[in-house]
Amino acid sequence: MSAQVIAIDAMGGDFGPRSIVQASIACLSATPSLHLALVGQPSLLESLVAGQSAADRARLQIVAASEAIGMDERPSQALRGKPDSSMRVALELVRDGKAQACVSAGNTGALMALSRFVLKTLPGIDRPAMVAAIPTQSGYCQLLDLGANVDCTAENLYQFAVMGSVAAQALGISRPRVALLNVGIEDIKGNQQVKLAASLLQNARGLNYTGFVEGDGLYRGEADVVVCDGFVGNILLKSSEGLATMIAARIEALFKGGLMARAAGAVAMPLLKRLQADLAPARHNGASFLGLQGIVIKSHGSAGVQGLQSAIQRALIEIQENLPQRLHGRLEDLLL
Repeated sequence: MSAQVIAIDAMGGDFGPRSIVQASIACLSATPSLHLALVGQPSLLESLVAGQSAADRARLQIVAASEAIGMDERPSQALRGKPDSSMRVALELVRDGKAQACVSAGNTGALMALSRFVLKTLPGIDRPAMVAAIPTQSGYCQLLDLGANVDCTAENLYQFAVMGSVAAQALGISRPRVALLNVGIEDIKGNQQVKLAASLLQNARGLNYTGFVEGDGLYRGEADVVVCDGFVGNILLKSSEGLATMIAARIEALFKGGLMARAAGAVAMPLLKRLQADLAPARHNGASFLGLQGIVIKSHGSAGVQGLQSAIQRALIEIQENLPQRLHGRLEDLLL
């Protein structure tokens, strides 16, 4: 198997480089073909990788960057004021062919702005979209956009549907069911943008558009790709993560309430732990920026080691599936 090279923005995220380096080392140990370029302050990163095995260290490069982008910085400041930020240098490694993907847990707005500036969008794509896997009753659904585009036109939603369908095919679904998230399944429901997008998708060649889907239908697994604007998608994603965490905490509390509850918990807890692990946000961490001329994965800023590993694994899958090239090959046939 040929080597995969991923550039890691080692200075981004809420917890700093330590968690990022730990996740990187774990991924190197699990994937012999993986090579990583950690981008950031060399002296700090060198101290964090000290003591690693020679085999892992040989596949780990440290690339210097003198600046870091804060989580609260404006994208315009990151774009114009920090030319040597770890985020930008990592993206430039992808642009220059020295890495096949970039993973960052840093400022989302800055990452999107820099990605568009450094890597550019694919022909026919107006705006990149963020997509991630959402657990459902029957498996997973690809949901986009997750916050990159708060205001969207019908044409934007159409492009998101095309990109999401191709991404789902790359993940192994031969004919993905594509739906628009809406307040009802009837044709008369929804705002003007959603209705216009539905008209465009109904006439799309080679796209398995199945109509509108409501939020509960998403979790029942009624679609493989669900499309919405970034305002709705981000709220849905964060609400889903919060709900999963809250339910798990409430169940654990119930099973600690008394003797009978503890006895029942002793029997049920192993199954509940499996369910909790399957639905844990960390397991599904890593949103892909679709529509760029390169692979960019955005990790949650608050992700720990396990979540960061999931983001790196998503980058590996997209490298193996050659996702930007697959998108480019399908766009001419599917875009208006």
